[in-house]
Amino acid sequence: MAHVAETAQFSGLQESSRTILDHYQSQVRTRRIYTVVSIVVFLIVLGASLDFANEANSGKFFERLPYFFDFIKSFVPNSPLEIFRAMFDLPSPYADGSIKFDYTSDRVWITDSFYIPNFFYQLAITLNIAIVSTILGSTGAFLLCFFASSNLVGSRAVRWGVRRIMEIMRAFPEIVIAGLLAAILSIGPIAAIIAVSFHTIGALGKLFFEVVENADMKPDEGLRAAGASWLERVRFAILPQVLPNFVSYTLLRTEINVRASTIIGAVGGGGIGEVFSLSIGRDHAAKTYAIIILLLVTVICVDQFSAWLRRRLIGRQSFEFGRGAA
Repeated sequence: MAHVAETAQFSGLQESSRTILDHYQSQVRTRRIYTVVSIVVFLIVLGASLDFANEANSGKFFERLPYFFDFIKSFVPNSPLEIFRAMFDLPSPYADGSIKFDYTSDRVWITDSFYIPNFFYQLAITLNIAIVSTILGSTGAFLLCFFASSNLVGSRAVRWGVRRIMEIMRAFPEIVIAGLLAAILSIGPIAAIIAVSFHTIGALGKLFFEVVENADMKPDEGLRAAGASWLERVRFAILPQVLPNFVSYTLLRTEINVRASTIIGAVGGGGIGEVFSLSIGRDHAAKTYAIIILLLVTVICVDQFSAWLRRRLIGRQSFEFGRGAA
């Protein structure tokens, strides 16, 4: 009898396992079908896009495709050293009286004997735009995010209004806002700062209020039971939990704003983006490559500095694998 019971139990387990296996295989087949269909749809859309591009270019898109890299091949400086001469405003042996090789006239003189290379000066303007915009934008996002959080504000109308304001702020790219402001405020860094700050409030505000909504509400309940005001609950119960994430998101936004400030320079926002656009338009290869190198080094430095600052503010143990579980 015991043997028969064990056999029945074993067959029951086998039947259950087979059911699970069949269900798993069915899901795998379904996923493969979806993958194949997605790839086919993507190829159809890609083919239609290429065909549209070919028609929009009067049938020249596919004809000119083999010459795609001709610009890069022809856009070569006379000498690799020209890149560094252009970067540091040093005299060029190829000087012929044209602005293409006239690097020294762009020097920004601080004293009679000391100058800052023009590209470094323009890069400093771009960094200032990004930093000021991040400070203004993160401050605005910090003030708005608590009123958009459902766990802190009971009024649905207030939450709806604040969230719609932030959606409007991040709906338009920075370059569009800067283009509109340039027509009102004229070109320059002020329009760029307002444009980047405006978009930063909307983008960071959404990230901030989502962090607030995921906060542990037990400290808030304790302070509420003790009779604390709304500001005191935010200050002592919510802010200590969300502040590390706020700092991390703000530093990430700083990196984004450096690139955004560079792009805005191309539409009259000033800084390194403006001289970069002029260098490409005038076919000044050495100046263009010098700016590209400076931008690349700057982005790397900003990224490394942000990582270092996050470790100092949040704690190095949060970035070490396995330390959190221990």
